[in-house]
Amino acid sequence: MNVLFLCTGNSCRSILGEATFNHLAPPGWQALSAGSHPTGQVHPRSLALLAREGISTEGYHSKSWDNLPVTPDIVITVCASAAGETCPAYLGPVLRTHWGVDDPAHATGTDEEIDAVFMQAYRTLHARIEAFFALPLAELQNDRARLKAEMDRIGTLVP
Repeated sequence: MNVLFLCTGNSCRSILGEATFNHLAPPGWQALSAGSHPTGQVHPRSLALLAREGISTEGYHSKSWDNLPVTPDIVITVCASAAGETCPAYLGPVLRTHWGVDDPAHATGTDEEIDAVFMQAYRTLHARIEAFFALPLAELQNDRARLKAEMDRIGTLVP
């Protein structure tokens, strides 16, 4: 199963989601990420955070949803619609859910304050991904309505 983490810039949240998902994923599950308007680079603080957490940063880059190597089965948008961001709408026969996360790329303040915003985004995604993998996925793959309901519920979890 292929899961796409989707946002606008594909520099922070979707990259954190992709890398964390792949780090925790059981065999048969793979994540990728993309943006509707990619920035063209992964935010250095995202890569530094992943490295500190022991997650490989190899091969991650900012890319467009127009250039996906596979068709996703599930699309998870991570834009923060509460912050006035417009989530890109992925078109296609996929299961879609929204796991809104504030964009750490816009954080301001001291280095410590900015790092804390990145860490909060990571912790939110990590907790939601762990909750996803705790689901009875083999059973839910045959019940798309229930899987969607569970994924929507996970999107409301705040660590």
